[in-house]
Amino acid sequence: MSFSVKPRLTGRKTVLRPFTESDADIMWEIIADPEVVRFTYEPSTELTLERLRSWYGSRATAPDRLDLAVTDPGTGEVLGEVVLYDYDPAARSCTFRTLIGPRGRGRGIGTEATRLIVGHGFGQLGLHRIQLEVYGHNARARRVYEKVGFVVEGVRREVRLQDGAWADEVIMSILDREWAAAVSTAR
Repeated sequence: MSFSVKPRLTGRKTVLRPFTESDADIMWEIIADPEVVRFTYEPSTELTLERLRSWYGSRATAPDRLDLAVTDPGTGEVLGEVVLYDYDPAARSCTFRTLIGPRGRGRGIGTEATRLIVGHGFGQLGLHRIQLEVYGHNARARRVYEKVGFVVEGVRREVRLQDGAWADEVIMSILDREWAAAVSTAR
């Protein structure tokens, strides 16, 4: 299994496609969005637009992970990203993460993008398990992951101090057989 092939995955509400260097400008805006910062991380001072251009420009040839732009099918506008990374060949598992900027929220795009890449992970890449970590206070993301079929495995308590309050990290996963059962009942 390799992440060398960067697919284009098409849904009704979004198209996932390989990143290009020119996507860095909009991703720079998305990464700086206050809600993205609150639910992901505070960008470091080492993060510059030039570094982001280099990063997104290199995603199309990265053999060790799958980074795809979440785009609006009508306009082609980049709305966020989905990523499969930390592949463990012995366990046929990897980690998933996503972020959706303000123009992509509240329209079901995050749910569809998650379903598309999870389906690709199980159907085309032959994964057995996909896991993720989400902050406990990120109720919107947790609802999306639960809708897709992710199950809570545990909680790492108070892993990050944010705005004077400790945040828990919730660990969730979905197995290939759970995905297959969810897909078959949705038909």
